[in-house]
Amino acid sequence: MNKKSMPKKNRALTLFIACSAFGLVLGGFSSRADSYQCAQAKNPTTQCLSENPNVKTLQGMLTGLLAGGGAAIGTSWKLQQDRKN
Repeated sequence: MNKKSMPKKNRALTLFIACSAFGLVLGGFSSRADSYQCAQAKNPTTQCLSENPNVKTLQGMLTGLLAGGGAAIGTSWKLQQDRKN
């Protein structure tokens, strides 16, 4: 399938979904790794010990989802502006 056969709206939607999904996964992994690193520290903080790792992972996933979606929107807008010029 070449670029011309896919409508522009479908390309933008595909880009948005892909970037959001990658952000979701990377945000979750990053938060989970941070939780493990914090728990295995020699002197973990009280905040570290009191945080629920699942909640922290969900927060990281949401942050990654929003960052990925924002990146996709910004990229799509920039590509559209470049095509106009």
